[in-house]
Amino acid sequence: MCLGARKLTSLYNPPPMTLTYHNGALLEGDLHVSIIWYGKFSPSQKSIVVDFLLSLNPSKVKTPSVSQWWQTINLYMKEAGKKETHVVITNQINDENCSMGKTLKKSQIAELTHRVNSKPGGLTLVLTADDVAVEGFCMSCGFHGSGRPRRGRPLGAPNGDVGLDGMIVNIASLLAGTVTNPYGDGYFQGSAGAPLEAASACVGAYGNGAYPGYAGEVLADVSTGASYNALGANGRKYLVPALFNLYTSQCSTMV
Repeated sequence: MCLGARKLTSLYNPPPMTLTYHNGALLEGDLHVSIIWYGKFSPSQKSIVVDFLLSLNPSKVKTPSVSQWWQTINLYMKEAGKKETHVVITNQINDENCSMGKTLKKSQIAELTHRVNSKPGGLTLVLTADDVAVEGFCMSCGFHGSGRPRRGRPLGAPNGDVGLDGMIVNIASLLAGTVTNPYGDGYFQGSAGAPLEAASACVGAYGNGAYPGYAGEVLADVSTGASYNALGANGRKYLVPALFNLYTSQCSTMV
């Protein structure tokens, strides 16, 4: 009886996951992005983020590229009959002295965004330095849960800065979800209060063969050994998360 039960279980194939469009507004066309640098960031750190945002738009960078990754998001726009989304950096504000202190409440984040006169439908990124704590957020979101390749080597930060490279993973994931489900009635699966979105449906996957606890096979920089799966502007290399592909109903990685 036990063997029979196991056999029946193994024959069960769960239905493919789908992200349904709920007919709401999406962030189409030119997406005006402002950045608030809260705390001290070096010029090199800022350039990692800025170059990533610039990399999202079509370019002549070799594949696999960040712009190719973003095209998966534009498939969502196409399916909904919307225009492709192009990122435009419109403003950057420096708050090196942490005008609201080094422990921020969520309500203060909203206050900070009001300092930017962004256009309707625009997006403001509030990026905090590593010595700033935010209520309800982990202190080092990003690389800590990326997993290990089968050969036992941990993933390495592609730009040599674990904090900033981890921040890129979070920015990429949040951008994907914000553009495709900005007001809670766009693309998602599950309840609107706790939705699975374009990137959150594929948490922890970065390369081919990924599964829970294993990030998948990614590329390695020949000179530094750092891990990456997408090329970007100005010679950058990035690690971007898998995205749910509407056409294949699977999580799609760059490599």
